[in-house]
Amino acid sequence: MSARLPLFLRGLRRPPRPPGPPLRLQAPGRASSSGRGGGGGGGEGLLGQRRLQDAQAGNSRGQGSRAPSARDSIVREVLQNSKEVLSLLQEKNPAFKPVLAIIQAGDDNLMQEINQNLAEEAGLNITHICLPPDSSEDEIIDEILKINEDTRVHGLALQISENSFSNKVLNALKPEKDVDGVTDVNLGRLVRGDAHECYVSPVARAVVELLEKSGVNLDGKKVLVIGAHGSLEAALQCLFQRRGSMTMSSQWKTPQLQSKLHEADIAVVGSPKPEDIPLSWIQPGTTVLNCSHDFLSGRLGCGSLGVHFNGLIAEDDVSLLAAALRIQNMVSSGRRWLREQQHARWRLHCLKLQPLSPVPSDLEISRAQTPKAVDVLAKEIGLLADEIEVYGRSKAKVRLSLLERLKDQADGKYVLVAGITPTPLGEGKSTVTVGLVQALTAHLNINSFACLRQPSQGPTFGVKGGAAGGGYAQVIPMEEFNLHLTGDIHAITAANNLLAAAIDTRILHENTQTDKALYNRLVPLVNGVREFSSIQLARLKKLGINKTDPSTLTEEEMSKFARLNIEPSTITWQRVLDTNDRFLRKMTIGQAHTEKGYSRQAQFDIAVASEIMAVLALTDSLTDMKERLGRMVVASDKNGQPVTAEDLGVTGALTVLMKDAIKPNLMQTLEGTPVFVHAGPFANIAHGNSSVLADKIALKLVGEEGFVVTEAGFGADIGMEKFFNIKCRASGLVPNVVVLVATVRALKMHGGGPSVTAGVPLKKEYTEENIQLVADGCCNLQKQIQIAQLFGVPVVVALNVFKTDTRAEIDLVCELAKRAGAFDAVPCYHWSVGGKGSVDLARAVREAAGQGSRFRFLYDLQLPIVEKIRTIAQAVYGAKDIELSPEAQSKIDRYTQQGFGNLPICMAKTHLSLSHQPDKKGVPRDFILPVSDVRASIGAGFIYPLVGMMSTMPGLPTRPCFYDIDLDTETEQVKGLF
Repeated sequence: MSARLPLFLRGLRRPPRPPGPPLRLQAPGRASSSGRGGGGGGGEGLLGQRRLQDAQAGNSRGQGSRAPSARDSIVREVLQNSKEVLSLLQEKNPAFKPVLAIIQAGDDNLMQEINQNLAEEAGLNITHICLPPDSSEDEIIDEILKINEDTRVHGLALQISENSFSNKVLNALKPEKDVDGVTDVNLGRLVRGDAHECYVSPVARAVVELLEKSGVNLDGKKVLVIGAHGSLEAALQCLFQRRGSMTMSSQWKTPQLQSKLHEADIAVVGSPKPEDIPLSWIQPGTTVLNCSHDFLSGRLGCGSLGVHFNGLIAEDDVSLLAAALRIQNMVSSGRRWLREQQHARWRLHCLKLQPLSPVPSDLEISRAQTPKAVDVLAKEIGLLADEIEVYGRSKAKVRLSLLERLKDQADGKYVLVAGITPTPLGEGKSTVTVGLVQALTAHLNINSFACLRQPSQGPTFGVKGGAAGGGYAQVIPMEEFNLHLTGDIHAITAANNLLAAAIDTRILHENTQTDKALYNRLVPLVNGVREFSSIQLARLKKLGINKTDPSTLTEEEMSKFARLNIEPSTITWQRVLDTNDRFLRKMTIGQAHTEKGYSRQAQFDIAVASEIMAVLALTDSLTDMKERLGRMVVASDKNGQPVTAEDLGVTGALTVLMKDAIKPNLMQTLEGTPVFVHAGPFANIAHGNSSVLADKIALKLVGEEGFVVTEAGFGADIGMEKFFNIKCRASGLVPNVVVLVATVRALKMHGGGPSVTAGVPLKKEYTEENIQLVADGCCNLQKQIQIAQLFGVPVVVALNVFKTDTRAEIDLVCELAKRAGAFDAVPCYHWSVGGKGSVDLARAVREAAGQGSRFRFLYDLQLPIVEKIRTIAQAVYGAKDIELSPEAQSKIDRYTQQGFGNLPICMAKTHLSLSHQPDKKGVPRDFILPVSDVRASIGAGFIYPLVGMMSTMPGLPTRPCFYDIDLDTETEQVKGLF
C-alpha cells in the first residue's frame, strides 16, 4: 500500500506502532516536529517540503492535474486565516491556545503527521491518543467521553477504521468539540442552514472549495457522489445543493451507476473503485474528484483510479486541504469556547404565573408550577455542562471551577434583604427576596440571582415551617427545598459528630494507656514499616519536632506527640442533630461499662449551630475550608493551650465529608429565575447568612449590570450587623443596597399591640385598621434604618403587604420610612401576584444601587474583645452598657491570651427584641446587656458571646408542624408543608 501513496505522503510515513495499551501525551502540548523529516513552523514548513517533493515527482501527475502552487496557495490561505484569527484571540487572552485531541485506533500514522505539521504552523496545541487497532467500540467511546470532560481540550477528531464509525461512536462526541462535523447535531444544523452554528465536515468543504478554486462553476451542474457513506455523504450533498448543483448519490454496486456516470458533470469518488468497474463509464470532460483516501482513518484502499481525466483532483489534495480546514474548525471551536467563558445577557425563558384568588397554600402553588429542568436553567444563565452536577430534575450542585473561568468578569450589584424586629411568625424576608428577583428578571429583563439559606428541618417540623418563601414568590419544588435538599446539612452533621467522637475517644485512650502503648497505636507497624501520616507530620512540625522517622523520637518527644491532655471541663465542641429536641440540651455521656468510668456532662446543638456550618458559609475555596476546619478549637489542654481538629488528626476526614457540601445548590423560583440555596446558619445563635461562595458565583453570573439579592436572618440588628461585620470582612464584597422588610402587623406589635403567638389566631388589633398602633410602632423601623445607615449603605424599605392592611396604614409606613432616611419605601404584593407585585420595589432598588455605597465597618478588629461587644451593644441595640459574667470574662481573657482577640464578634441574642429580653418591643432604652458566656469559633473566624439565656437547641411546641405533614402513598406527594 505504501507504494501507492503520493511521494509527499510516503515521505512522511513513520513505522507502525506496535499494538498495546493507549499511548497519551502527559498533557496537551505543542505539536511535535520530531520524525517529520523537517517542516517546522517557518515560512516553508510542510508546504515548502511538499513543493520540493512535487517538483521531484516531475510530470507523473498527468496533464489534468492542478499545479502544486495553486493547490498549495489554497491551503496556505486557510492556514494564514486561522493564524490571524488565533492571533486576534490571543491579544485579549494571552494564555489561550486551542488544543486538538485525536483518538487513533490503528497503526497508520500518516494523518497524525499531517495534523502535527499543520497544527505547528497554525500555532495550536495537539494531543494524540493511540489505541490498539482491534479496540472495541466501547473502548473508543470510553476515550471519547474522557476527552469530552477534559476542559483543556477544545476539539476532538477520530482517526479510526471505517467499520468503527457507528452512530453510537459518532454521537458520543460532544457536538461543541466535534471539529469533523460527524455528529447528528452538527449535521442537522448544516441541513437546516445553520452552518454558522455548526462544524462542517472538512473533507466535504475541501471537495467543494477545490472545485470552485479550480474554476468549476457548480450552479446547475449534475454532481454524482460515488461510494461515500454517512456524514461525508450527507455533508457533500448539502454543500453541493446550496451551490445550486443537482446532486445524486450512488454506491459502486448500484445497477444504474453507468447511466448516472454518463449524466454527471462532476464525479466525487468517496471510496476506492472496485476492479470490475471500467473507467470507460466516466465520460471524457467529466471533472473527477478523488477523495477515496479515508481521511479520518488514514487508510487507502486498493483500486485507486489509474488514469487521469480532464479536471482530476487527486485524493492527497483533498486530504491536505481537509486537514487545514480541520485546523480552521479548531480555531472556531476555540473562539466559541472563549465566548462561552465570557458573560452574556441571559436568554432566560421565564415561567408564566396564573395567580388565583384567594391565594392557595404554598404547597399547592408550588405543585401547580412545572419547573424547568435544572440543566436547562443552568445553560440559560451561562453555566457550562461540566460546571454542574445534577441531582434529580430540579436541583444541581455548581462546581467552584466557575470562579476561575469568570475571574475577569466584573461583579454585579450586591443587595442585602434584612428586616425590622419580627413577630414570632416572621415578616417575609425570604418572600421579599424571591419576589424581588422575580420582578427584576421576569418583568424588567435584568439578570438577577437570589441567594438563600438552606432551612433546618428543626423549624420545618417544629413551629415556623419551611423557608422557601410563600404565596407566588417561592423557590420550587418547595418540598425538595425544605427537606434534605442535596444533603449538605447531613454532611455537616456527620462531620461535626465525627469530631465530637474523636475528642472523647482520645481522652479515653490517653487515660487508659501508657505513653509507649499510645504512641505505638497512633503510629502502628504495617508490614514491618512504621510511618507517620501527613497530618501527623504536620503535628510534629507544630510541636517543633523536626523528625520524620518514628523510631528516632525520644521518650519525651513520643509523649509530647501522643498526648493532647485535653481538659474535659473546657470542651466546647458539642454533638449536633437537625431536629428540635429539648431533651438533648443537657445529658451525660460515657455511662456504658466499656467506657471504663469516663463520663461527663454534654449536650446536643441544632445542626445549623455547628461551627462547621459557619465554616461552610464563610469559606471561599476548598483549600480555605480545609484550613478553617483544621483551625477549629474544640477544647483547651491542661496548660490552657487550644486543642484543634488538626491536633486530633481529623482535618482530612472532615474535608472529605464536606467536599460536595461546599458546592452551592442551584434551584429556581416560581417564575423560573435562578436561586442559590447554600448554608443555613441561624442568625440568633450564629451569623445568619448564606454562603460567601454562592454570592461570589452569582455576582459573576449576573454580570456588571445584574443584581444578586441575598438575605440576612431576623432583624437588621442581628443578621444585617453580622452580614456587614463578619461576612463582608470574610468575602471582601461591598453591598450596594439594603432592602429593609417591614409589615404592618409587626409595627402594630412594636406600637403596643397584644402579643403575637405562633399557632394562635391574631387579635383584632392586627386584622382591623389602627393608625395609632402603626405610627407608634414605626420607632422600630426608624431604628433599623439608622442601624443600616451606620454602615453607609442606602436603604429601601419593602412593606410586605397583607390582605388586612389598609391604604392609610400602608401610606403612613412609607411616609415615615422616608422621613427616617430611607432612600425609598415601597409596598409589595409579590405574595399574591408574584414578581409583578414587586416591580416598583425592583425599580427603587435599581435606582438606589446607582447612588453608590459608602460602606464602612462598625468597629476596628484591633479593639479589645470587650470593646467590640460594647460597640455593638450601644450603637446597634441601643444598650447603656454591657455586663460580663465571671465566666464570660474568664473566657475573654483566655481567648485573648491564646491570640484570638482580633476576631470579629458574632452576638448570640434573641431575635424578638433589640434588647436581650424578648418581651421588650419597640426601641428599648437604657438597658444593661448581660453577656453570660463567650465562645470562640476559630475556624469560622469569630468570637461568639451569648447574651442572656440563649439555647442552641430549640424545642418542639405542644402542637408541632409534623401533625399536618403526610405522604400520599399512591402519588408519593408530600402534604402539609408550609
